[in-house]
Amino acid sequence: MIAAFYDQLAPYYPYLYADWEASIKRQAAALDGIVREFFGSDTRRILDAACGIGTQSIGLAALGYAVTASDISPTAVERARNLAQQRQLTIDFRVADMRRLRAAIPESFDVVIACDNAVPHLLTDDDILQTFQQFYHCATPHGGCIISVRDYANLERGGRQLHPRRVQDIPGGQLLMVDLWDFDGEYYDLTIYAVEDHGQAEAVTHIMRGGRYYCITIDRLEQLLKQAGFKHVSILRERFFQPVLVGLK
Repeated sequence: MIAAFYDQLAPYYPYLYADWEASIKRQAAALDGIVREFFGSDTRRILDAACGIGTQSIGLAALGYAVTASDISPTAVERARNLAQQRQLTIDFRVADMRRLRAAIPESFDVVIACDNAVPHLLTDDDILQTFQQFYHCATPHGGCIISVRDYANLERGGRQLHPRRVQDIPGGQLLMVDLWDFDGEYYDLTIYAVEDHGQAEAVTHIMRGGRYYCITIDRLEQLLKQAGFKHVSILRERFFQPVLVGLK
């Protein structure tokens, strides 16, 4: 179901950002700093296990990293591949489920990343632990992982919440993006409305359903990373646009 959600979202994903191109560079610079600090300046091979349309992969490849990137959404992977080719960047893209990453990608990497709140799409502690174990086995002996997530401990939960994103200019009109969060205990369903206004009496509305999240806390993620085998876990709250957890083998 989550693959279908991101298949639908792929054409609109850049509009989730005020300036997607600037965000690519900004996120890559932040991740580069974290990689150098925790894994060393000679780090080269990175696996992006939740690449989407390539926001992090493209930026890191542009900085000279050897990037392999995967996602559960075939449509998102294909879009990422095309965007990388337009920039003349070499990235090895594949379709893979994070929970079964090693079977799809048997190579080893200095760092495995999964950014932009991808991990909480996994709806149980067991699925997250399994995924972190996959990250552990995909990393070299002196490697590790970097994940970024929303801080659910500080999030108001309950009911239905409307979260307007922004209005963006598109060819021939404007695009309005709005999120609806529908809470169900420690979970919520995300529906994204993309409304295209081309100056006519009727607007074209695209509704993307199926984005379910588990409101897992950062403290619990830290515990699961350690349970998966990572010996040292650092939590960085101010280095990226979301809190970051860094796991070292």
